[in-house]
Amino acid sequence: MLLPDWAVLNALIDWLAHGTWQLAWWQIVLFTLAMTHVTIASVTIFLHRCQAHRALDLHPIPSHFFRFWLWLTTGQVTKEWASIHRKHHAKCEQEGDPHSPQIFGIKKVFWQGAELYRAESKNKETMARYGHGTPDDWIERNLYTRYSWQGVGLMMIIDLTLFGAAGLAVWAVQMAWIPVTAAGVINGFGHWWGYRNFEAPDASTNLSPWGILIGGEELHNNHHTYPTSAKLSVKPYEFDIGWLYISALSALGLARVKKTPPKLAFGSIKPVADDKTLEALIAHRYEVMAGYALSMRQALQQELTQLKALSAEASMLQAANRWLHRDTEKVPMTAVAELDKARAASPVLDQMVTMREELRQLWLNTSRSREQLLADLQAWCHRAEESGIAVLREFSLKLRAAKA
Repeated sequence: MLLPDWAVLNALIDWLAHGTWQLAWWQIVLFTLAMTHVTIASVTIFLHRCQAHRALDLHPIPSHFFRFWLWLTTGQVTKEWASIHRKHHAKCEQEGDPHSPQIFGIKKVFWQGAELYRAESKNKETMARYGHGTPDDWIERNLYTRYSWQGVGLMMIIDLTLFGAAGLAVWAVQMAWIPVTAAGVINGFGHWWGYRNFEAPDASTNLSPWGILIGGEELHNNHHTYPTSAKLSVKPYEFDIGWLYISALSALGLARVKKTPPKLAFGSIKPVADDKTLEALIAHRYEVMAGYALSMRQALQQELTQLKALSAEASMLQAANRWLHRDTEKVPMTAVAELDKARAASPVLDQMVTMREELRQLWLNTSRSREQLLADLQAWCHRAEESGIAVLREFSLKLRAAKA
């Protein structure tokens, strides 16, 4: 029996208003956030840590789930994403970096990051050079890559069926989530604003010590320091929710972690630095220099107190507090003159900066033999311990206790 026209119309209006899954507005919001979080987890675990960096191996079950989910919610092709990200690391902050705010400017990367991604995805040379090892099975060739946009179309149909007209808003949020958070926030702000645990050779920063909203990708400086690590948190106060999920998958036998951030170990203090000390210094140079930066900050606070008592210029004190512990090439030209004043006013700070650069040269100077580098390290430790600077002496003693 056919329904009257008005009954059909009412049914259609009711469906448009509520969909087949009638939820309150706040339940729809929670559902949307949950779905976008699954997408974020899929990007960071599968595309980023597994495919681009090979930091872990995934069992076929979660691996294919992630591929299917990304097809539905992003339309991203695994080979394209991995290739572009690998090129970003290879060319970071240089000509050829697909999305560096240091090259394109923060506004362009934040607002047009997705466009930069799409432009680079058409670069056949990038795909050929950086796309090795990504999925190339039948379903990848004949569905996920060949019909990449049909997945997001299917997701729209699903959202409309579940929520009616509100499903369009749900779908729009799902489609915008990765372009905004990954292409804009991570690729943009992650190389522009935040704090740094390590002096990685690029401009990467940690956006937040708690990596939850973007799956742990907030810890971007940590990642650029140890790009092949499956775990992005390194400090006790940092949290990487992506690592939590990986740990759960590992416990279930669905993932195998291949690498995590190296941790410098210590033993008893050796009479003099030896080959093992040199090996530990070079292998753990980022962690060692982070420790040196902490020592510099301690010395800086003591010296600033004295400089303030001498009515030192506020601009000089601010520049010293912000930049003195950073690598020379990371200091902006506008701060160089102020730092020179601070070093001239404080012999302690001047020696700390000088010896910091000498320590860096132990792995930057590739022209010296191993024997020469060891002699340089021993001489460095001797000068540090005879400097009369307490924090410098303590740092050198700790360095002599380092194990490879």
